[in-house]
Amino acid sequence: MNLLLDPNVAYLMLVLGFILGVLALFTPGTGILEIGALFAMFLAGYAVYTLPVNVWALILLVVGVVPFIVALRKYKQWYWLIPANVSIIVGSVFLFRTDSGAPAINPILAILVSIIATVFLWFIGRKTIDAMSTLPSQDLSKLIGTIGEARTDVYLEGTVYVGGEDWSARSEKKIHGGALVKVVGREGLVLLVEPV
Repeated sequence: MNLLLDPNVAYLMLVLGFILGVLALFTPGTGILEIGALFAMFLAGYAVYTLPVNVWALILLVVGVVPFIVALRKYKQWYWLIPANVSIIVGSVFLFRTDSGAPAINPILAILVSIIATVFLWFIGRKTIDAMSTLPSQDLSKLIGTIGEARTDVYLEGTVYVGGEDWSARSEKKIHGGALVKVVGREGLVLLVEPV
C-alpha cells in the first residue's frame, strides 16, 4: 500500500478512474469499465484520504470540467478547452502537498497526463455526441405506403419482401404467399401490411 501513498501514483489512479468512469458512461453495458473505474477510484480515494490534499486545487479540478463540457457540447467552441486545460493542469499540480506545503505531484507528469486525458476525452466525447446526433442511415418510416410481396402466408405473422429486404410482417386479414401487400404501419421491426 506504500506505492499508493506516492502522490504521483495516486494522481494517476484518480485520472484513470475518471477516464474509465467517463468511458463507462459513453459505452454502458459491459460492466468491465465500471468495475475498473470503481477499483481505480477506490485506490485513489484511499490515497486522497491518507495524503494531504489542497482543497482549492480539488475545487479547481472540478471547476475545470465546466468549460470542458462547454467545449464538448459546442463543437465550434473548442477554445473552451484552453481554460479547461489550464484549470485541470493547475489543479493537478497542486492537488497533493508535501508536509512543507510544496506541490507533491511532478509538474511534468501532471501537465502531460492532463493534456493527454483532456484531448482523449474530448475526442471520444465528440465522436459519441456525433454518433448520437446522426440520423439513422435507414429510415424505416419510409417503408409505409410501399408495395411488396408476401413471401409466406401472412395472417398474424409472416414474411414479406419490401424495399429490397425480407421483413417480419403482421396482418389483420389473411394474405397468401406471393400476393402483393401494402405497408400500412410498423411496430419496431415488424411491418403491418394489408392486401393490395
